[in-house]
Amino acid sequence: MRKILVFIMMCLALNANAATVVATVDGKPITDTDITARTKLMARQGNTSTDNRRQALQNIIDDSVKLKYAANFNAVPSEKDAITELKRMNLGNLTDSERSMAISATRANIAWQVIIGRTIMPTIEVSKEDISAEKMALEREHGLPLEMTLVRLIDIPDDIAKKLTKPKSCDDAVNMAENLGGVPQKFTAVQYEIAPEIRERITGLPMLTWSKPVDSSVYLVCNVKKTKEYGKLDDIIKQNAIYKQASFIADQQLKQLRRKAVVIINDNRYKL
Repeated sequence: MRKILVFIMMCLALNANAATVVATVDGKPITDTDITARTKLMARQGNTSTDNRRQALQNIIDDSVKLKYAANFNAVPSEKDAITELKRMNLGNLTDSERSMAISATRANIAWQVIIGRTIMPTIEVSKEDISAEKMALEREHGLPLEMTLVRLIDIPDDIAKKLTKPKSCDDAVNMAENLGGVPQKFTAVQYEIAPEIRERITGLPMLTWSKPVDSSVYLVCNVKKTKEYGKLDDIIKQNAIYKQASFIADQQLKQLRRKAVVIINDNRYKL
């Protein structure tokens, strides 16, 4: 009788310690221990949402779907490659369960980036018009890598501002302002370093043309010089536009793959 009781107690202890299978994806179990490890990993990466456990389960499912799809293209990276990437990410000291989860998540992420690069990005074309539009938006919001020489006049009466005509050069603009009794300020800066309120006033302003007076101040752009960064700007904008479109298409593709996967949720708290 005592042996039977001991056996029952051992079984109960094993069951208590066993991880609960919360869900399966294509027959592969996902336990509550897996979800805990993923939430801790997400926290290390700055994701502290109140719905982290549900999001963690979704991420684990997506990892499985990505890796299965990538296998069709022989695009699944080795564990060694994932570990190398993890070291670069510098997530700190990980427990065994967190490390295992991090390796799996990293392999899935690398594989998915390979899929995007191989199968989606080559199909996307970006026109010159798209690049120009993106460049204009970038100029409005953040400024471009253009070295600009400006002349600024502050505390200028409206009647004096009306007498400002189009100068022939930077020096001519300075002389004109001084002859009208102003104290012009001439300075050079890269456009993206200029204060947003000033950049807004000079964006689209024709060269050697005074801006309209605002708060008793006017600006004039008298010289623009392209920096080395500017020469690479079109290529950077094109690559960003391609990647942005590719990422959107990839998200749609992942949704379709997720719908095709056999996902079974055993715990109602995790219903997606």
